Formats: sequence, C-alpha cells, structure tokens
Amino acid sequence: MAITSVDINKAELNQAKRLAGTSSTRETVDLALRILIAVRQQPAVVERIISRSFEPSQIDAPTISPIADAPPAGRTPPPRAVSE
Repeated sequence: MAITSVDINKAELNQAKRLAGTSSTRETVDLALRILIAVRQQPAVVERIISRSFEPSQIDAPTISPIADAPPAGRTPPPRAVSE
C-alpha cells in the first residue's frame, strides 16, 4: 500500500467520519475511494445488465412466490412466543 500525504479540509473530513461512522482518517479515505469507484462503475454495470440477452425459457420461467412465514434468505427466523 502506498503512503501518500494530502491536505484535507478538516471540517469535511470530520463530517465524512460522522456520516461514515469511521474513526480514523485512513479508514474514512479508504471508504470514500471505494464508494467513488463503485458509484462511477454503476452505469457500466447497468448497461451490461440491460444488454444481456435471455433465452425464451428464462423469460417464460414460472413465478416463484415466497412462503408467507419464511424468513428472508440467509436469516434465522425470530423465536416464536411460547404460550403457557
């Protein structure tokens, strides 16, 4: 990792830390860089998704309905109240 020295507006840095929930300048700058890269790459990703071609079998696939009591994927359902 490169060591770089930059002048950063202290008020903006403190505001960025509060908004990001970060405590160090390094952590704040790292997060800001990752967010900037992701935001700037989004249009290209959207264009790739739009330009995809689908087979008729993919378009006409049956709709999957979620089960009413099922928790979202990857989550454990909350414990149910026990009635005595």
